[in-house]
Amino acid sequence: MDTLEQINCEVVACKNCILSDTRTNTVPGEGPENADIMIIGEAPGFNEDKEGKPFIGAAGRLLSRLLTNAGLTRDDVYITNTVKCRPPDNRNPLPFEMDQCKKYLERQIELIDPEIIITLGRFSFNRFFPDETIGAARGKLRKQGDQKFYPMYHPAAALRQDRFKKLLEEDMMNLRSLLKDIYISTASTSSKEESMNSGEQLSMF
Repeated sequence: MDTLEQINCEVVACKNCILSDTRTNTVPGEGPENADIMIIGEAPGFNEDKEGKPFIGAAGRLLSRLLTNAGLTRDDVYITNTVKCRPPDNRNPLPFEMDQCKKYLERQIELIDPEIIITLGRFSFNRFFPDETIGAARGKLRKQGDQKFYPMYHPAAALRQDRFKKLLEEDMMNLRSLLKDIYISTASTSSKEESMNSGEQLSMF
């Protein structure tokens, strides 16, 4: 069985694409292994590459404020990116680079098994929904199999254009309501399962 520490060690040693030639540090991800919420961004930036931690620059500070507005903290969520190394000059991650990191991301998702995955930006969203646009999908709960997704614009977009900041704030507040529904639904399902198990045990006597 994987552990986050094991995955992180493999990411640190990874040489599968040219990003390993230019990185300062890998950025595997950060957060609790039992997080109910997983946030997937696009790629590390300058500050993240320097420190080896995700979302610690200006976009990260905005993300922290948005989480606070939704009644969450960074300690409540697991944060990672579609690629684990910074692309040179902050360019967009290339398909081949994302493919090389795919196995790490999939194992992180399987291990954490979050109630909901928040995708930030089009590259993160399109890893799971390749034929859709983030503009049309943002702020709406999606499902793929048993996994719930909640697409949002990337906080970096809000730093460039104010209109994206308002949309991010709206989507994060909407997420707060959705999370309540998800937790209520999960609690209800657990109660039903416990009742059924109790009934099965009683029927044995």
